[in-house]
Amino acid sequence: MPPTKPQRASQAPEVITDADGRRNVLPLSLPPRGLSRSIAAAYIGVSTTLFDELVADGRMPKPKLINSRNVWDRLRIDAAFEALPEKRDRENPFLNPRA
Repeated sequence: MPPTKPQRASQAPEVITDADGRRNVLPLSLPPRGLSRSIAAAYIGVSTTLFDELVADGRMPKPKLINSRNVWDRLRIDAAFEALPEKRDRENPFLNPRA
């Protein structure tokens, strides 16, 4: 009897859905440029309610309008996130050096 070949793992890509339940057809190495509200909030690590507050007070960008859908630009979110202040630690000697 001839030796059997090892079975190959399936070559089919894994089906991934976004927070809205839509199938994601992008490869994992290519992040989407446009984000829904819930994904944009999750992207920066906050709830959708806090994300709405950040958008309203200008700390996060307003969405782009594509037909009737609000879509946030990931690159603009990155820039706004970078501009957020960092927490100051009073106990950290590197942040409060004594002269």
